[in-house]
Amino acid sequence: MATFGKELIHVNHVTKKFNAQITALDDCSLTIRQGEVVVIVGPSGSGKSTMLRTLNLLEVPTTGEVIFDGVNIADKSVNIDLHRQKMGMVFQHFNLFPHMTIMDNLILAPTKVKGMEEQAARALAMGLLETVGLADRADAYPIQLSGGQKQRIAIVRALCMEPEVMLFDEPTSALDPEMVGEVLEVMRELARKGMTMVVVTHEMGFAREVGTRVLFMDQGKILVDEDPETFFTKPENPRLKDFLSKVL
Repeated sequence: MATFGKELIHVNHVTKKFNAQITALDDCSLTIRQGEVVVIVGPSGSGKSTMLRTLNLLEVPTTGEVIFDGVNIADKSVNIDLHRQKMGMVFQHFNLFPHMTIMDNLILAPTKVKGMEEQAARALAMGLLETVGLADRADAYPIQLSGGQKQRIAIVRALCMEPEVMLFDEPTSALDPEMVGEVLEVMRELARKGMTMVVVTHEMGFAREVGTRVLFMDQGKILVDEDPETFFTKPENPRLKDFLSKVL
């Protein structure tokens, strides 16, 4: 059994309501340790993305706490921007600035937000581009890249902030099928290097192979939280059994 580092994120009885009628998260609690790869799966509308977005307060909980590095970031007195610098976020869509080169996209946040020297930011960005096989695209513009390349760039952009944790919200769902593999491979490599990751995905193979834990959500609740082997081969929850019978 793998051992992991300190408790990095603790979600404590979080509920999220929209318009008082819709409960997107229903009394969810979750602990994520350094080095874990926690994969969240479930049907559409189950609360997966809301849970992920709550971790860096893109969605503010209606009730409950989100403890990150020992600080309750749901407390209104906390400077959330400081904590977001430690959390990389990768969305379904790449959100690259179309009028800027790839390199300029990558160094924008480290230089403007963290105050990193431009030369150091460029060196860091180039090193990361090399790791994802895109060093030759540094001077290209987003329109010149494929969807898979853009998503790899979006991952590099998040890594340029040297985050403690990476959050992925269905990072392959907007890609053509043949481009999914190249993005998942970058994520596998991050996991091998010990990056703490929380991933919302429909890619069950990735969940099984790379996840250290797999969560199943339905109707805003975390119904199952298990290691991948138990999750996929010995599911006990009836709703999970039904879900797996449809997606595997």
